[in-house]
Amino acid sequence: MTTAPTPSRPASAAPCTLVVCRGCCCGVPAKHPGSDHAGQLARLRAAATASRGRITVLTSDCLGPCDQANVVVVRPSPAGRRAGGGRPVWVGWAMGADCADELLAWAEAGGPGLAEPPPALELQFIRAPRAGRARSRVVG
Repeated sequence: MTTAPTPSRPASAAPCTLVVCRGCCCGVPAKHPGSDHAGQLARLRAAATASRGRITVLTSDCLGPCDQANVVVVRPSPAGRRAGGGRPVWVGWAMGADCADELLAWAEAGGPGLAEPPPALELQFIRAPRAGRARSRVVG
């Protein structure tokens, strides 16, 4: 999915994207009853709006690694891909305010390929599922 350039955001400034899983296991209070799933998603979306196009937040039905829920994929911007060979980074157990702070700080700094991730967030990096096992349908 590409984001069309606008007068306030040229094509070279396309955003870093956070793809937040909200499928069968992620974002489900029954699996993690102590987490404010709706509040976390609202906070990420509000930060994306405030970023004026530097961050995009999308949701997905299911990204696949349900045993590591909640999952967020940090997709690099085109500039991150060019500058540093940025690749999508999968983050597991992405719950709580601290994790949201780190995800947003990294995305705001440019994300994969442009900025180093916060060290604590790196501890939550997980392997992407094999192509045949990922069950992703991204929704805006």
